[in-house]
Amino acid sequence: MGYDQEKINPYKKGVEKTQQVEQMFDNIAPTYDKLNHRLSWDIDRGWRKKAILQLKPYQPLSLLDIATGTGDFAILAEEILHPTKLIGADISEGMMEIGRQKVKAKGLDHVISFEKEDCTALSYSDGSFDAVTAAFGIRNFANLDKGLSEMCRVLKPGGHLSIVELTTPVSFPMRQLFHIYSHTFLPIYGRLISKDTSAYSYLTKTIEAFPQGEQMVKILCKAGFKEASFKRLTFGICTMYFATK
Repeated sequence: MGYDQEKINPYKKGVEKTQQVEQMFDNIAPTYDKLNHRLSWDIDRGWRKKAILQLKPYQPLSLLDIATGTGDFAILAEEILHPTKLIGADISEGMMEIGRQKVKAKGLDHVISFEKEDCTALSYSDGSFDAVTAAFGIRNFANLDKGLSEMCRVLKPGGHLSIVELTTPVSFPMRQLFHIYSHTFLPIYGRLISKDTSAYSYLTKTIEAFPQGEQMVKILCKAGFKEASFKRLTFGICTMYFATK
């Protein structure tokens, strides 16, 4: 089964979606952090922290951060959870290179490493990690079912998945206000700062098309997780998911 966001591509080229997403994030990597925080009014920092705190009771020692980007989520996870090993996986070397610089500056490169991976076909063995995390990245998967199944596969039995993802508010008037913001200010400002004419229009479209809430919980269970739940944050602009293998 395909999902609507899988059919949305950043660029209109005869290239498969995974390669287009890689190119897009390489293009916007230098301005990504600044834009991310400004466009969310810095609320994204709190969302990340809440998602990581979901894992704290389980004290995971080995973590895999999927679609790690520039490593903000991985760094925060290390600071809160203190794992012995944390791998940030992504398809964009441009994003991860910025992450490597941040990790080295913080003296965390003995714990956090970055590896180029196709998140729908991970190279890790079954049951390699105590926890898997993902912040604002899974909606870019070319195949959501495969990506989530891979996340489940590399988890140890009883391991946990924590996801935080942008979603569309469900209630009036927030739904209408978010639509105006995401279709006007977000793509225009993103285009001006990143110099990529397509990236932030693409990201807005994927938010609207991505499965959320109860539907996403069903997709997680179909991917192999025995338990899954969700919690909407900030009027539904963002949603946290938690699942157990």
